[in-house]
Amino acid sequence: MTAKKKILVCDDDPLLLELIDFRLRARGYDVVVAKDGNEAMSLVASERPSLVVLDAMMPRMGGFEVLTRIKSDDDLSHIPVIMLTARKGERDIVSALERGAEDYLVKPFIPDELIARLSKILSKPAARYI
Repeated sequence: MTAKKKILVCDDDPLLLELIDFRLRARGYDVVVAKDGNEAMSLVASERPSLVVLDAMMPRMGGFEVLTRIKSDDDLSHIPVIMLTARKGERDIVSALERGAEDYLVKPFIPDELIARLSKILSKPAARYI
């Protein structure tokens, strides 16, 4: 059996973190959580997750800034990012995708849809997502 995939979930809503953490662990993923952008950046660097689920509006550093930093760092840019946010404006969605997000989901969301999208991204060839 292959090693468990590690997912970093970044959001400032503790109930949402708990929900996603529970759902992902039930599907066999390892989960690491961050409550703000600075913590997210530290954990991306130290934990090297297989994928990041990222809220746009967080304290200390917003999700768009975190996304930009991940995708502009040669050591981290291979890590796929799914934006999961209440920001549903066309400009926000296009900006996230242009900055390198693999996917964009708007809150409120269907947890099983998030898991399906996440699984699809992680099933792509491993060379891209080490």
